[in-house]
Amino acid sequence: MTTIFVLLTVQGLMGAFDNLWHHELTESLPSRPSAWRELTLHSARAFIYGIIFLALAWSQWQGAFAILLAVLMVIEVAITLWDFIEEDLTRKLPPLERVLHTLLALNYGAVLAFLAPVLWAWAQQPTAIAGAYHGLFTWILTLYGIGIIAWAVRDGLAALRLKPLVVPQWQRQPFAVPAKPGGHTVVVTGATGFIGRHTVRKLVARGDHVIVLTRDPDKAAYHFGPHARAVTALDDIAADEPVHAIVNLAGEPVVGLPWTPNRREEILNSRLKTTDAALDLIRRLASPPAVFITASATGYYGDGGEAVLDENAGRGAGFAGRMCLMREARARVAEALRVRTVVLRYGIVLGHDGGALPGLAGPVRFGLGAIMGDGRQWMPWLHIDDAVGLIEHAIDTPGVRGPVNAVAPEPVRTGDFMRTLGTVLNRPVFVRIPAVLLRTTLGEMANLFLDSARAVPAAAQASGYRFRHAGLEPALRDLLKPARRPGHGASNALMTWVDGAQ
Repeated sequence: MTTIFVLLTVQGLMGAFDNLWHHELTESLPSRPSAWRELTLHSARAFIYGIIFLALAWSQWQGAFAILLAVLMVIEVAITLWDFIEEDLTRKLPPLERVLHTLLALNYGAVLAFLAPVLWAWAQQPTAIAGAYHGLFTWILTLYGIGIIAWAVRDGLAALRLKPLVVPQWQRQPFAVPAKPGGHTVVVTGATGFIGRHTVRKLVARGDHVIVLTRDPDKAAYHFGPHARAVTALDDIAADEPVHAIVNLAGEPVVGLPWTPNRREEILNSRLKTTDAALDLIRRLASPPAVFITASATGYYGDGGEAVLDENAGRGAGFAGRMCLMREARARVAEALRVRTVVLRYGIVLGHDGGALPGLAGPVRFGLGAIMGDGRQWMPWLHIDDAVGLIEHAIDTPGVRGPVNAVAPEPVRTGDFMRTLGTVLNRPVFVRIPAVLLRTTLGEMANLFLDSARAVPAAAQASGYRFRHAGLEPALRDLLKPARRPGHGASNALMTWVDGAQ
């Protein structure tokens, strides 16, 4: 049995890595409607694994029970084969995941080969479940079994939640389309991201013709349907296209996977390459656009302490500051091409269906909200309505150019933000996560949570922009009101919430 237990231990480790790295961090399956069948299969398979692990950890299944255990293992093989087919139909597996799946299949085959004679011997005995103890392996398999069953429940619930979302978002949440569209042509990169989705909807609602750049046309079709034209390269846009504005929002998320050298390169290149492609489009167009808008971030300023940071403040140190500086410098090339250029330095954008708020509000609802560091650092924030409103303002206001702090006029400290969020959700927030722990676990990424940026929207206000949501508590109440919470209200807010993770 020792060989079997070693193989099962290896199987559990590989399976855990596959779930965490591929299904969660890389593919985000629990937030993809197209993955509901795959998650259903994962849930069923995990339940079987959990039963097998717990059964072998503490007992010997004899007689008819041995046959039952063998049937469960055969069913697991059938589910795995079905899962292979489903994965090929719904998504493109990265090479590492394919290799890992092959290793899991081979290792499970070895488990079956070694376990088959054991089950045959047990099947010859009177039907009973006899107790057994295998030392350390008993506890390892018990831990695996409990964790796997918990994961099975989680995947099963995710599948139930996602199944209704197979209907495209643009059909479940119809676009507001003007009776007589007659606006400008606007190109949007990063359109399927959080801010991008809201931007496209707003532009369509006001009558603009929107072209979205996307690596995944199916994803764009899911969100926008016939209301936006999708291209996979800006070269697909004809030189005689009358483009009025380019809104450049594309970029890999900075929060998530560790900032390894490769990850830093991916984050930076995702911003620079898209910006370069937009500049190439500007050069190629017969008539250049009136305005080029590029997203940056208040991370440009680094740790500003207590200083009030308007658009003239200097750049901070660190990767985030360098990244913002390089993208902004690249975007300003458009000025030399006689195109008005606007750089929106976004703070933390809050929305009910994406951005930082769902991740912050979730723990608070369960009484697990925490303040990062001492809570004294300033936190620039912005309601999604104003995040989109500033894009509209930049398109429509010829006097807006250069850097613009896309932040609410009332910055707050991190501790006050979390306590206000707790007040809105009627939950206390008193736990603190020490800065040293964040820096130890996250490395330089911890600066995103610990740096202080008391940014103010000086340029936006000077150009006449009026914020729809200037105060934090009213903004949070607007975003977290029952009609917008998962599981409440009209238009099935649960579906909207899951769409936010797309």
